[in-house]
Amino acid sequence: MTDGTPVPADTFRSMMAGFPTGVTVVTALDGTRPWGMTCTALCAVAVDPAILLVSLRTVGPTVHAVLGRKAFTVNFLHAHARQTARLFAGGAPDRFDHIRWETTDGCCGPHLPHDAHTIADCRVVRADEVGDHVVVYGEVISVRRLEGDTPLLYGLREYASWPVQK
Repeated sequence: MTDGTPVPADTFRSMMAGFPTGVTVVTALDGTRPWGMTCTALCAVAVDPAILLVSLRTVGPTVHAVLGRKAFTVNFLHAHARQTARLFAGGAPDRFDHIRWETTDGCCGPHLPHDAHTIADCRVVRADEVGDHVVVYGEVISVRRLEGDTPLLYGLREYASWPVQK
């Protein structure tokens, strides 16, 4: 039995490092300015209607753009997009100057077609502040599948590729 005290942040991070997950870059527009961040905290909530949730830091411009526009894009990164994952995990304000991206009519945020195997546009249906993050629920309104590589994974504080079955 524990005393009910939450574990320290570094203990929690260490625990979660042992839980490999896919890697995405969540993007949104603030007017015409693009924002985005690497996100591994994503899951499917419902199939009908199709709802995803992403967990975004409460500080930083990406979550403010997502909530302000009430829309976002999830770029599911492929195995050759490790540099993009690292770029968007850092705080560089000019990160979009270092990659190829595009917006099209009806998109909810910048698309990263050279780095993603799938892109999903979502409209915000709910947001809940939890600790130092905002859990954002998005209804998927379009899916774009791209010719691409296997998914990029993150675990044990390393990026890896999905193993190819032969």
